[in-house]
Amino acid sequence: MQTLRKDIHNSDVPVLCQSCEARHQGICGSLTAEQLLDLSRHTRRVCRQAGEELLADAMPIASYANVLRGVIKLTKVLEDGRQQVVGLQFAPDLLGRPFAAESRVSAEAASDVELCLIPKTYFETMLAQSAALEHRVMMQALRELDEARDWMVTLGRKNAAEKVASFLYLIATHIDPSESGAAARFDLPLGRADIGDFLGLTIETVSRQISKLKADGVIEIVNYRQVTVPDLARLRVRCG
Repeated sequence: MQTLRKDIHNSDVPVLCQSCEARHQGICGSLTAEQLLDLSRHTRRVCRQAGEELLADAMPIASYANVLRGVIKLTKVLEDGRQQVVGLQFAPDLLGRPFAAESRVSAEAASDVELCLIPKTYFETMLAQSAALEHRVMMQALRELDEARDWMVTLGRKNAAEKVASFLYLIATHIDPSESGAAARFDLPLGRADIGDFLGLTIETVSRQISKLKADGVIEIVNYRQVTVPDLARLRVRCG
């Protein structure tokens, strides 16, 4: 917050960027005030409602998006219509694969989301001109690779109870990067069916394991989707 208060009184930083906490941890955190000003001339903020398609598999990429708020669901769909949730994105992730001609996954707003759209040509030119920005994008890509490998362990080796606990821990620690502490509260961005797709479990198994975590006092649930985790360390133990 100290950095944010400083920015509010810095006339060199664009107005839209001054109140954007996502930029400090995202790709824009590597840019100078001059670069941010130039970037702001090419970007636009958009809001999308839960369920809206953001990208389709094999769709030509015209722009990238910095996730400012909300959760995005990445999926792959087989020819027979079966769907696999292959990842989730949170603020301040970058939506879209740099230098790719077309999307390799489908992307859908899992919750209401706010995005900062950046034209593809402009962003790739910036990457070529800024070593700091290129480094930040590479570090984000490597972090996503590490998380994907960790998730392979979850899917391949953990039992159903550990999978569901791992999913809830993932959401609790990613859904609001500005919050920290021993407890967390969030709305589930996925329904039971999508959670099952993500974990390779049936809807019934997901519901049963969530109910067990609730009965054991590891989580609290209000209105079906609002989850409170009183003690993140206790939830992490249940992740195996």
